[in-house]
Amino acid sequence: MLCVEYEASPDLAPGKTVEIRETRGRLRVRVDRDAPIDQCAEALNDALKEFLADCGWFQIWRGRIISADSPESPLTVQYVVDPKLDWRKVIELRESCGLVQIHVASTATVADLVSVINPAIEDFLAGGQWFQLWEGEIITMDSPDARAA
Repeated sequence: MLCVEYEASPDLAPGKTVEIRETRGRLRVRVDRDAPIDQCAEALNDALKEFLADCGWFQIWRGRIISADSPESPLTVQYVVDPKLDWRKVIELRESCGLVQIHVASTATVADLVSVINPAIEDFLAGGQWFQLWEGEIITMDSPDARAA
């Protein structure tokens, strides 16, 4: 099973706003809980760009497999601080061929973001358009979790 889990963290290394760790079927994203949302979005964009350039996560888009190396539409995840997004909504996920945009209300805090993004991404991944290639194994939402494998 695939899982992307965000955490508002009080104890990242000095000068770090985001830390990403990947294991079989799981991506753990720790974000400095005290960072302003603009700084958080910028740090997430930088960290995810670096992560995607060297990872085994893929999107299936209309029968095509999209990766970070796809020439026409490389796999990209972008956080967009959006002053027009209703603050009560906190985030809005938008997906197209190779691009996932996560619009975040400009008044949100990291705690707000984390409280809504984990269930939203769980629903997003449940759509069945994503997989991870982990040490030669293809992990999907239907794969048994790591403890069962």
